Amino acid sequence: MVVKASKADKKIAYDAKLCQLLEEYTQILVAAADNVGSNQLQNIRRGLRGDSVVLMGKNTMMKRTIRMHAEKTGNTAFLNLIPLLQGNVGLIFTKGDLKEVKEEVAKYKVGAPARVGLVAPIDVVVPPGNTGLDPSQTSFFQVLNIPTKINKGTVEIITPVELIRKGDKVGSSEAALLAKLGIRPFSYGLVVQSVYENGSVYSPEVLDLSEDDLVEKFALGVSMVTALALAISYPTLAAAPHMFINAYKNVVAVALATEFSFPQADKVKEYLADPSKFAVAAAPVAGGGDAPAAAAKEEEKKEEPAEESDEDMGFSLFD
Repeated sequence: MVVKASKADKKIAYDAKLCQLLEEYTQILVAAADNVGSNQLQNIRRGLRGDSVVLMGKNTMMKRTIRMHAEKTGNTAFLNLIPLLQGNVGLIFTKGDLKEVKEEVAKYKVGAPARVGLVAPIDVVVPPGNTGLDPSQTSFFQVLNIPTKINKGTVEIITPVELIRKGDKVGSSEAALLAKLGIRPFSYGLVVQSVYENGSVYSPEVLDLSEDDLVEKFALGVSMVTALALAISYPTLAAAPHMFINAYKNVVAVALATEFSFPQADKVKEYLADPSKFAVAAAPVAGGGDAPAAAAKEEEKKEEPAEESDEDMGFSLFD
């Protein structure tokens, strides 16, 4: 006869398992599990089997175990998990790539009908078209102010209608209509809310960043540092080239306004004294684009005499 474990024994086993996972894994995904069924959760566990473990439980029990384990081991980094345990959440311990695990979890979303009293996570729009319902069912559409017409003995919706807005509760009429139309507007699954990695906590959106996004954000940060350094005249590695150029401009301006001069300023003075030198300096740049065209024309001219020589022979191909 199998002896059924008591609640105390279950709590002890749960504490031991959670402590073991905290010691073994350094990466944890905190995922919301609202409206996730047991079969769906079992499929997720099966899909993550190998390098990840899904652990569900009461928040109070998890917080208690994490707090006691942090005190026992002296690793206070585990305490960063406690504020994340709000609502119906579970922990996904993994040794794999966090982005791949997040994408794998997102695959196991299941469509669900609109139940009465449920808060809509998205907008629900009924598309136009034939519903397949007989004309006696028009009362549902009239209650919800949905424009319809009778077409070939069935009810047809004329225009798309926003039936439920995001954040609104589903009413009995809306739920009954969606059920009759066979529409399952909502989909539920584990949704990753936070990421814990070696004591650090950050948003799962960070996992979606690419190398280009990181380079773009780094360049933006460098430009902001440069602008701040230039504004307060504080030398930094990023602002140094701009400071040298601005200093050179200031020295040249002083040299132009006074008799003081130096080699770099002498060249500027020459150009200002004789503006025609600007045109001479710009001529090679402007003429550089015409050089290939001119060379091509010369080659064409060289080839033309060969064509004329064929005509001068006095006969053609058909003679």
